[in-house]
Amino acid sequence: MSSGSMHYPSLVLNADFRPLSYFPLSLWSWQDTIRAVCLDRVSVLNEYEAEVRSPSCRMKLPSVIALKEYVPTARRPAFTRFNVFLRDNFSCQYCHEQLPTHDLTFDHVIPRSRGGKTTWENVVAACSSCNLLKASHMPHEIKMFPRRRPVQPNTRLLQENGRAFPPNYLHESWRDYLYWDVELES
Repeated sequence: MSSGSMHYPSLVLNADFRPLSYFPLSLWSWQDTIRAVCLDRVSVLNEYEAEVRSPSCRMKLPSVIALKEYVPTARRPAFTRFNVFLRDNFSCQYCHEQLPTHDLTFDHVIPRSRGGKTTWENVVAACSSCNLLKASHMPHEIKMFPRRRPVQPNTRLLQENGRAFPPNYLHESWRDYLYWDVELES
């Protein structure tokens, strides 16, 4: 196997043939994939042309695999900065500009200095400029209201939002499994 073999990740689907996660996209290294195949934990749905060899066998590297047993997804996602950004589609909830993660902050709609809590229902993604402008003001005092009322998302919403942000690398064999519900061209 060549040194390029590390560039053969497998798209991992749940037993219902949906990705375990869209953002980040559920990918396994070729080594983990081969291990799961040998342990009969996954079904191979598509393969790369590249293969691995041992003295007794050869095998094409899987490009898409599906778990044989369904893994339920968490209904309540963790309250993390990244998940807040994902819920808000990586957009400032005040000026609506879409930004890279490193340019976003989070803002307490009701400032902590005014009794606001750090919860799903009180935190939104904000650009630095809007966050500084809003400072410790209440939304009505400065007429800065979030685009959407912040709520606790479910895992499905975060997965759907994540589909809008594909990774830099998408192998052609993955497209049928990632975008199976997209309207086809006529």
